[in-house]
Amino acid sequence: MEPDFQNPGIAPDSLPAYEEIPLAPVSPRFAVYAVLKTTLFWLTATFVAWIAGATGQLANGPATWAPVTAAFLGLFFGCLSWMEARRRSYGLRRHDLIYARGLLVRRIVILPLSRVQHVETASGPLERRFDLVRLTCFTAGGLGADLVISGLETSRAEQVRHFLLSRMDRPDQGETEGHADGTG
Repeated sequence: MEPDFQNPGIAPDSLPAYEEIPLAPVSPRFAVYAVLKTTLFWLTATFVAWIAGATGQLANGPATWAPVTAAFLGLFFGCLSWMEARRRSYGLRRHDLIYARGLLVRRIVILPLSRVQHVETASGPLERRFDLVRLTCFTAGGLGADLVISGLETSRAEQVRHFLLSRMDRPDQGETEGHADGTG
């Protein structure tokens, strides 16, 4: 006797739309942090280029172009960092976590809460200076972090973390809808 297996099709128009949930932006301080982090990197690159030019280590072209180019690239990438950081957002629904980021290439990750096995928060010295935290979610079967939300304020990251942990402890609980800002 064969098992009664059914796999009916789903009309694309009936699929739930993640776009319907308003996503909350990450902290506005994240944009300043991103620019500062990018600027520190490019200041170092400019200094190295200046040293290389001053000591005659650059064989091709005038030695003054290397630090000017590095400084210009730093300004360019600093502006891109600012714009990209301002577009990051996240949202919580009863059964999943949504994270959107990217400027030229928009990336939207939807993580089912039923797969979350572990949640952690972390922040480096510069992030702590801006009261920012990275929330990292690990899922079953993953070799590393499956979702990292950067730019959350410490208090907000703790709220989201506690919500996710409560869903891990009682996956059938939480019948009230969560809000985009993580205060379900």
